[in-house]
Amino acid sequence: MATDKRPATDPVPPPRGKIAERLLPGGTEPDPRFTLANERTFLAWIRTSLALLAGGIAIEAFTADLFLEPVRKGLAAALLALGMLLSAGSAVRWIRVERSMRNKVPLPLPLIVPILAGAGALAAATIMVVILWR
Repeated sequence: MATDKRPATDPVPPPRGKIAERLLPGGTEPDPRFTLANERTFLAWIRTSLALLAGGIAIEAFTADLFLEPVRKGLAAALLALGMLLSAGSAVRWIRVERSMRNKVPLPLPLIVPILAGAGALAAATIMVVILWR
């Protein structure tokens, strides 16, 4: 019969890597379920940013006969910029939430949300104006 000679709980967790120590200094390890939920949220933001990038490419590539060139290029550039902003913002959001959980402080407000909502509304309004104007 094999017996486990390790204690039930390790008194000292294994050291984190150098990058992890720089990004997540101090605090205590949160419940893994919360860390994984934070990661899933990050991935959802990334998925949305990829959709915005694809939309920007699609508008530039396939709508030459629908929009005037300046409108088409403006919409495509706006969607591409929004996708880049969302991608970077999601990484910042992930790290801020992870630090908050580790330090047991309130979660930060998602500053990217009003920017994304405003830009999405502006893009939709532009498309509506173009469609009604035609």
